[in-house]
Amino acid sequence: MTNLTPFAEATSYFREFKHTAWRLETQRGYASDRASEKWQKFLRGEHIAYDPTQPWQSNVRLQSEAGKRFERVRLVDNPPTEGQRFLLRSGLANVEAGEDIRNLYRSDALRIGLPDYDFWLFDSRTVVKFSFDDEGTNLGVEIIEDAATVLAACQTRDVAWHYAVPTIEFQTQLRSTA
Repeated sequence: MTNLTPFAEATSYFREFKHTAWRLETQRGYASDRASEKWQKFLRGEHIAYDPTQPWQSNVRLQSEAGKRFERVRLVDNPPTEGQRFLLRSGLANVEAGEDIRNLYRSDALRIGLPDYDFWLFDSRTVVKFSFDDEGTNLGVEIIEDAATVLAACQTRDVAWHYAVPTIEFQTQLRSTA
């Protein structure tokens, strides 16, 4: 097994990237979400609002206002898992902060050959690839800069982005089929 770096050691990329931070999100749920206060709000049916003091949303806003792009594509099962329903609801606050989140059904992702692991791609130069256990707990990341891996991540980004649907439109489609 590859040596993993604690995710905390990769967080500087979210502040220091120059142009783009792009993520492929493939998990059906994340342990870190289930441990959060936002998860409790979700379970109670409460609105999860944009909060400019929340560190993630604050940084997204700051970077977006500097002309940088935060983007992600989330894979969603049909029907969505509880974890994915949480991400769809809570993601609206991230969209309000300035992140462009799009969604793609897992069946479509399989059809077009997307990988089955999560990663961030920074400035088309650095891949931060996640490792999760079966419960969705982050075990660490690999920080990869070799050309072949970065090129594959760029190709994944381009294909996923082409087929993915903006999150507000996706949620409207999801509600109309339910």
